[in-house]
Amino acid sequence: MKLNPVDPGAAVVVCNTCRFSGDGREDAAGRRGGAVLADALRQAQAADPAYAGVAVQDMPCLFACTEHCAIHLRAPGKVGYVLGRFAPDADAARAILDYAALYAASETGQVPFKQWPAGVKGHFITRTPPPGFVVE
Repeated sequence: MKLNPVDPGAAVVVCNTCRFSGDGREDAAGRRGGAVLADALRQAQAADPAYAGVAVQDMPCLFACTEHCAIHLRAPGKVGYVLGRFAPDADAARAILDYAALYAASETGQVPFKQWPAGVKGHFITRTPPPGFVVE
């Protein structure tokens, strides 16, 4: 394993090897769902300047293999989240980036539930504390 340095700011890290769906590894073209979702996130980001404050990064296997199309949302000094079970499409990409923009603007990474885009509700898997902190 080799660690590659990336921008340490707010980021959506996509598992680019995730399955396409709960029962399929790849789409008809042989692409993994995570790779398709990463492309959808980058396309959505390029189309809307509101998403410029959140990097889209990808890496193989987030170890959330019981789910599909998993992402990790992280930023320095903020609680992180792992989400999954997304369809690898433009709607999911926009919902993820809408939430990520709110997350990036928050003080601790907590976004009030009433502000959550409908497309991320029910997709949270874990919450991770930032280094050196736990949540009260």
